[in-house]
Amino acid sequence: MNDLVVRNARIHTVDRALPRAQALAVRDGRITWVGDDASRPPAAEVIDAGGRLVLPGFVDAHNHVRLGSDSACVQLAGADSPAEIGRRIAAWRTANPDARWIECEGFEYSAIPGGRMPRAADLDPLTEGLPAFVLGYDVHTMWVNTAAMRELGIDRDHTDLPYGVAETDGTGEPTGFVTEFAVRGLSRDGQRALAELGVPWASAGRQYPRLLASLDMAIRLGITTIVEPQNSLDDLALFERARAEGRLRSRVIAALFHPRGTGDAELADFAAAARGGDEWLRAGPLKLYIDDVVEPHTAALLEPYCGHAHRGETFYPPEEFAELLAKLDAAGFQAFVHATGDRGIRTVLDAVQHARELNGPRDARHQVVHVECLDPADVPRFAELGVVACMQPRHCSPDIAGPGHDWAEAVGPGRWAKAWPMRSLHEAGAVLAFSSDWNVAEMDPMIGLYTAVTRRGLAGGPAWVPEETVDLETAVRAYTLGSAYANFCDHDRGSLTAGKLADLVILSEDLFEIPAERIPEVRAETVIVGGRIAHAEA
Repeated sequence: MNDLVVRNARIHTVDRALPRAQALAVRDGRITWVGDDASRPPAAEVIDAGGRLVLPGFVDAHNHVRLGSDSACVQLAGADSPAEIGRRIAAWRTANPDARWIECEGFEYSAIPGGRMPRAADLDPLTEGLPAFVLGYDVHTMWVNTAAMRELGIDRDHTDLPYGVAETDGTGEPTGFVTEFAVRGLSRDGQRALAELGVPWASAGRQYPRLLASLDMAIRLGITTIVEPQNSLDDLALFERARAEGRLRSRVIAALFHPRGTGDAELADFAAAARGGDEWLRAGPLKLYIDDVVEPHTAALLEPYCGHAHRGETFYPPEEFAELLAKLDAAGFQAFVHATGDRGIRTVLDAVQHARELNGPRDARHQVVHVECLDPADVPRFAELGVVACMQPRHCSPDIAGPGHDWAEAVGPGRWAKAWPMRSLHEAGAVLAFSSDWNVAEMDPMIGLYTAVTRRGLAGGPAWVPEETVDLETAVRAYTLGSAYANFCDHDRGSLTAGKLADLVILSEDLFEIPAERIPEVRAETVIVGGRIAHAEA
């Protein structure tokens, strides 16, 4: 007898062989049958879905659950001016009078007037002499005040740092703005350096609570598989601890960070880690960066930034990156490569092409992660080279990146048509893998789905680049089977198919029957992982 039957449901299977069903059965954590309600087999437990929509559990292909959001920080999301930043810091100081550091997250670049990047002089009047550490909303930059520069040892002779690169002014003095934080500051060495310098945010005691909060959020939102995209081998112990303590209710795939200069001994350790694991927790893919981000002009563009003479830089010369990717490909690794600018993306595609020419084609499923500004000439290359487009729909929302915001202004109107070309990639045959990029954006898959099908802000308003919307069925597939395929787990998750793991979500409303503007209101009422209820609304 089956352990569980879900009946009286509108099941959207994401399986083209049987797109719709009314019931499914589960035994020993796997789906044994999918079909009509009248034909359902007996089971020890029956869940009546009440006619609700049932989907495969969401597979979030790029979700920084380990980094997460830190409740001990000043939250700056939505703070649109220095005055508002000051008000939030002041309120936090009142609630935390004994704090030795002021730590903030979620800073939005557009809060600084005039389109420039922030400086220590902007932060000093708001922080009463305490060292202050502010993370950009994308966690790619760090903004510090004068007191923090003293604590961290940042001066004109020390700007190339273990945790980033300190920007300098025309006289060579550091401004208080630090780039390359995601590349350096989130690395093993960067985290150690910050912790040794006394930054509380980087301490071991703050990391585990951040992870637990993110894991709890993920399961509430119906995310049954999480791809954590940037970890050192040291970080895997945090996930093992969560599993041992019963807090790992979503499955996790942990990508291992491969910074420039990673040696053969470390690669051997990565390969050994990838040989372990199971359906609940495994490591293996390698995370690399080819460029940074558009807003502070550190992504690599084919043409200069709007109003500037420079076009950003790649972290590797193209020839070096091509040889590196060929080496990793030959060793059997899958690469997740952060690339946002059109030149950065082209550099990655050229490297994959070089690897295929050198090693021969294989089912590598290398990913370009973000794909924010893509030249039309490179759209068909994704399908031709078997490269997955791992994208975060919420990032292209007009209230984050559109006209009047730093992303759109940095590239200029002439390149807006290149912004997050989801439909073009899909129509060209590329595999789309959708994700949230939490905590850069909201974790909720409903927000991602809404943005993918509307390209509108959460408050509505006009769509931005509406010709690159996708239909809801395509968006759901990208958030389930597409992301499962991207991570070599489509054989056992991503669709509700007999033989696959019983990971599914029962939603409060049918996404296919309501207006698109109501999608963000939809909740995951019941979340089932491996045939067991992992979350249920009271």
